[in-house]
Amino acid sequence: MSDEPESRQPATAPEAAEPQPATKGLDRRDFLRRSLGAGLTLAASAALGLGLHDPAGPGAAPRAHAPVKLPDFSLTAQAGRMAIVQGADRAAALKAGLKALDGLETFIARGDRVLIKVNAGFATPASLGATTNPELLGELIGLCRAAGAAAVAVADNPINDARSCFQLTGLGEAAYAAGAKLWLPEERFFRPTSVEGGRLIVNWPILYAPFEGVNKVIGLSPVKDHHRSGASMSMKNWYGLLGGRRNVFHQDIHTVIKELAMMVRPTLVILDGVLSMQSNGPTGGSLDDLKATNTLIVSTDQVAADACGAVLLGKTAHDLPFIGQAAAAGLGQADFEKLSPKRVSV
Repeated sequence: MSDEPESRQPATAPEAAEPQPATKGLDRRDFLRRSLGAGLTLAASAALGLGLHDPAGPGAAPRAHAPVKLPDFSLTAQAGRMAIVQGADRAAALKAGLKALDGLETFIARGDRVLIKVNAGFATPASLGATTNPELLGELIGLCRAAGAAAVAVADNPINDARSCFQLTGLGEAAYAAGAKLWLPEERFFRPTSVEGGRLIVNWPILYAPFEGVNKVIGLSPVKDHHRSGASMSMKNWYGLLGGRRNVFHQDIHTVIKELAMMVRPTLVILDGVLSMQSNGPTGGSLDDLKATNTLIVSTDQVAADACGAVLLGKTAHDLPFIGQAAAAGLGQADFEKLSPKRVSV
């Protein structure tokens, strides 16, 4: 069964919020109030089949917006850095990993505006491991603020109804409790983009509004099995930025993951393998699908992070073609040991 619906819909289902200014996310009270009915309307909103495309085709840009290109958020001076932390305490592991890389202040400066891209793809409890862990998100937001970030925002374009996903995973509450803005996808927040040198992401709508005014981007995702790509980790996490009928990319999933890594050059990626989904991914659904691998990976190289994450799934980079493709495109190092990663335990 596919992990994508036949058509994507923005959060403009009947219970959707009143339009917000494009520079703001929903506030906590509004999110909680509107989320009360989200679970009841999940099936109905999915059935509407509202896509982010026009009749010209599944990848056509919504309306007549001008094309955009995401800037490069990576830091040249910090290229090729990685920390691998052993431990079951996510918050402690995050702090230890960042300390091994000379602290989050090395990447986030006072006054920075930070976007954290989470995996909120499914309306399931965090305990099932299909989405970003909310406690880890809250800890990361707090560390960004402590480093002096002027603003921190959280975004994703989930597979299921966005409000249901952010509510049931606990990610919405975690974002608000830590003082971050939450972006829920609306059609007006999407813009068309083309990946230079790509052949799949061409004039394709992406969730662009959350990136406006941002100068640092962090990817925060779980390590999990994926029935099409073999794994869903740091690079696959950017799939959640796509609008349109993105399920058409399943026929060439490894190439589109490479192109996503070409599209988004993050400041940092954090890969949560404290509990790794070993089977039935990407949705899982049972605690039996999870294994305590007690590892957190922090890196400026998203290719190397995924190569390291593959080991937690009992695989190698060679088992996951998107890693080799991304490395061949000059996006990172497939042999993560060549980065001489810092190894610490908590």
